[in-house]
Amino acid sequence: MIPKNNFFLSLKEKFNWEFWPTYMFYIPLFPLYVYYAIRSGSFAYFTATNPAIKNGGDATESKFDTLKILPKSLIPTSLFIPKETTITTVINDLEKHQLRYPLIIKPDIGYRGLLVKKLNNLADLQDYLKKYTSIDLIIQDFVSYPNECGILYVRFPDKKTGTITSITLKDYLHVKGDGTSCVSDLIANNAHVLRYESIFKDLITNKLDYKPKKDEAFVLNEIGNHCKGASFINGNHLITDKLTQTFDALSQKIVGVNFGRFDIKYDSISALEEGKAFKIIELNGVISEPTHIYDPKKSSYFIALKSLALHWKFVYQIAKISHKKFGVKYQKIQPVLKGLFALRPYNRSIKSLSEL
Repeated sequence: MIPKNNFFLSLKEKFNWEFWPTYMFYIPLFPLYVYYAIRSGSFAYFTATNPAIKNGGDATESKFDTLKILPKSLIPTSLFIPKETTITTVINDLEKHQLRYPLIIKPDIGYRGLLVKKLNNLADLQDYLKKYTSIDLIIQDFVSYPNECGILYVRFPDKKTGTITSITLKDYLHVKGDGTSCVSDLIANNAHVLRYESIFKDLITNKLDYKPKKDEAFVLNEIGNHCKGASFINGNHLITDKLTQTFDALSQKIVGVNFGRFDIKYDSISALEEGKAFKIIELNGVISEPTHIYDPKKSSYFIALKSLALHWKFVYQIAKISHKKFGVKYQKIQPVLKGLFALRPYNRSIKSLSEL
């Protein structure tokens, strides 16, 4: 329960635009989608943007299959776990691939970080699989690099170089020490943190009496998703020619992907610029957002809409070039819509499972 003295802070949190439902960002842009569909002659024009990813990456694709497009050295060891797989089989697969705790587990088709969890031991794995056996899952090696970001890279298919249009730094959910208060008190006086209490409360039960030093960041959850409490920080000031060249070189190794956000864990920005000490934990296609727009200090609702509209334009332009210059066919809209309509009840089920 949020303390009374934090009522107004809590109210402010609820009305922050970056927490508004997805439809608040996409319904205003729907006429733009119709416009591009008419100009391209296909309501599924976006499927030609990333021909290597199912439907261009419209959120119906398998995350595991998408990972296989990437250089093996740049991704964590990952296992696909079909639904209803027994715990014994999973344990044997972990042993076979020499995967050790901690691990990350998540739905193979999922969105906004729902059901993403860090597994610290066998008991965590068993508890997770008892609850979520009805969906396909991925288990990944936990990448221990201390930093996480999302980098949206755009390249027109008739060019060898592209552009980084967005860098989002992910600040894990945490409380900052004042030198005297214990963790439980710091949490109780932070409305933003209390919003996510159900996510982290079981992770820190033995640490509630700990007193962080002044300005020490005590991390409550190590998952870099907005719905897990991570704050998204505009990192566009870190876009450099050197970093762009690194992603140009990477893009040449990923045939059929021209628009996507790379979710990355890395050691340092300087090492990342050199193409060293980082792992790609996920790649999202045409559904990718320039998530730096969710930094409330450097953005607004209308700035966010403008940025989304610009990236929808990129999706259209890339698809048009792929179609006209390289013969990539637009898929028929009927099966695409069928998949998207099937995604809606699936996402609802994922959300309901996350509340267990």
